[in-house]
Amino acid sequence: MGVWTAPLLDELKRFRRDLHQHPELSHKEFRTTGKLLERLRAAGLDPKELEGTGLYVDIGDGPVIIGLRADIDALPILEDTGLEYESANRGISHACGHDIHTTVMLGVALVLRELQIEGELDGRVRIIFQPAEETMPGGALAVIEQGVLEDVPRILALHCDPRIDAGTVGTRIGAITSASDTIRIELTGRGGHTSRPHLTEDLVFALAQIAISVPAVISRRIDVRSAVSIVWGQIQAGAAPNAIPARGVMAGTMRCLDGEAWHAAGELVDEVVQQVAAPYGVDVRLEHIRGVPPVVNTERETGLLEAAARLELGAEAVTLTPQSMGGEDFAWMTQLVPGAMMRLGTRTPGGETFDLHRGDYAPDEQAIGVGVRVMAAAAMLAVRAAAGHPASA
Repeated sequence: MGVWTAPLLDELKRFRRDLHQHPELSHKEFRTTGKLLERLRAAGLDPKELEGTGLYVDIGDGPVIIGLRADIDALPILEDTGLEYESANRGISHACGHDIHTTVMLGVALVLRELQIEGELDGRVRIIFQPAEETMPGGALAVIEQGVLEDVPRILALHCDPRIDAGTVGTRIGAITSASDTIRIELTGRGGHTSRPHLTEDLVFALAQIAISVPAVISRRIDVRSAVSIVWGQIQAGAAPNAIPARGVMAGTMRCLDGEAWHAAGELVDEVVQQVAAPYGVDVRLEHIRGVPPVVNTERETGLLEAAARLELGAEAVTLTPQSMGGEDFAWMTQLVPGAMMRLGTRTPGGETFDLHRGDYAPDEQAIGVGVRVMAAAAMLAVRAAAGHPASA
């Protein structure tokens, strides 16, 4: 696919930098959606808008052979890269690399369109530009509810990985991400003087007990091989050292490697929070937002990605990737149809290893061309297989 991708690289880099400079939060990706619609229509395609934001586009004729998905939203994170095209929307940035994902799939659409014009595309490929991946339980559910996957028999996606070099991709059969929930707890009481905690509800102490005890109890009630992890990212209460406040809040995430254990742990967490808080007489308001199950890569679809990557990049460019504790709403799509997600290396070879969801994340733009080549090749292998061509995945 290199011969088809190379002429697009400069344009795709400009497109990505424009997206990067104008990031938009979940369900507010209006400009991003508009830019995609404009470019796809200019290529002679007929993209369909989704409700609110997002879109999908079909390339080719006949039944849909395969779907490809990109997420288009950004995060409420202040960018700290110092790039000349740094985010102009202060406090919002593409710190998870969705601008790369979106640009790659735009490139795939343009490559497949050229192949269609040349008579080389003997089937139909659907590319989905999905909004609101960074919300819980994720924008993928809205895409599904609108029927976009009803005639899609298999689906692929990719995600930036700053731990592996650009030019390399990571794959694995089975779960590649984890289940993820959000837990928010609000405690209320009468408040009072710290010299007389027995006359109040000491909710600061109660918050501390929940923070420590709930993860500990869950680790003893759920099979440790499921790797249930509860980590608090927020605890807020009080304004003075000698006053017990009347309100306190805490929030965190629960992640789990195993889908079945995720369901069991979710029910147990709610019960344990109430039990730990009960001795302190505080009122508990618990909001447990069930997030996403793990993305489970099927063997056939993973093999398709690996075959495409080896064809385009060479055998040494495919590496086994570990299961991530991160959550991904692509999981909802793979609950319905066979699918797989590939890790796209974005680290400059020999350069710094960044992390996702960090303000200084700066992926190597070489990854754009790599992603286009592999995903376009995977789509073409699937199309050729459906048409009965030998040696196709």
